[in-house]
Amino acid sequence: MSAQTDPADLPGVTKEQEPSPAAARVPGPRGGTGGTGGTGGARSAGGSSEGRTLNVFSHGVLVIWGLLVTMPLLWAVVSSFKDDTEIFGSPWGLPSVLHFDNWSRAWDKANMGQYFLNSVIVVGGSLIGTMLLGAMAAYVLARFDFPGNRFLYFLFVGGMGFPVILALVPLFFVMKNMALLDTYHGLILVYIAYSLPFTVFFLSGFFKTLPTSVAEAALIDGASHTRTFFQVMLPMAKPGLISVGIFNFLGQWNQYLLPTVLNVGDPDKKMLTQGLVALAVSQGYKGDWSGLFAGLAIAMLPVLAAYIIFQRQVVAGLTAGALK
Repeated sequence: MSAQTDPADLPGVTKEQEPSPAAARVPGPRGGTGGTGGTGGARSAGGSSEGRTLNVFSHGVLVIWGLLVTMPLLWAVVSSFKDDTEIFGSPWGLPSVLHFDNWSRAWDKANMGQYFLNSVIVVGGSLIGTMLLGAMAAYVLARFDFPGNRFLYFLFVGGMGFPVILALVPLFFVMKNMALLDTYHGLILVYIAYSLPFTVFFLSGFFKTLPTSVAEAALIDGASHTRTFFQVMLPMAKPGLISVGIFNFLGQWNQYLLPTVLNVGDPDKKMLTQGLVALAVSQGYKGDWSGLFAGLAIAMLPVLAAYIIFQRQVVAGLTAGALK
């Protein structure tokens, strides 16, 4: 038997010159060994340059869109601190003196304070009712199988495509026969019915993404379905509740058509949107444009504050279903 010869024992070959097995198996440019590929590096460089170009383009579009959205809002807020001469003389300049009397004049003399309080009462009550009833209906439709489940779900979804303007005339007579015109609770009920379809549609999809093992564990421990919903599942659905709550708040706070039709008698029960329209008409004849901009700023500041405070929860609620 012949002994196996070590390459290091051959004359003229040292340990440093011995080729390593890993280096011998490095694929070459055309699939061979002993070389390093060059096309992969070129391809990655080209892809990275295209990615950077797309990134710059997308960021540029977002910046332009952000400016288009924020500039009118900032201009309205800045104009609310100017007098009428500065509004027309230097519309894009900053006010020389901050005129806080514009806000007080709009709040007191234009009755914006009363309209603001009316909107807070109606929107607050309708938002609580919409979220409670919508979450309960969405949870049942998403978690329980029973005859007519899909029919009820598509009935809610179909309500999203029904224009409110088609129901204004019968809705007016129904509210009149029930003595609900020019009342807070009547408008609250209408707002709840108006917002329920979207709420159920949004939350039913969100409840389906939540793990069923937690609810099953609570039921095994002796919790009822009601307790499981309120103490287990509802806290887990907090991102989705905040997201749909913000959308409902925006829609109900900016609602103009329904209160215009249903609040026709008592001027003290008007909503903030109705007050803004009345202020625009009256101040247009009086020429008090600074008071009009102050009223506009009063109306939009609660919406901006709500979104700024809950913006992280809104994004989390919208992306939760995609990330699970």
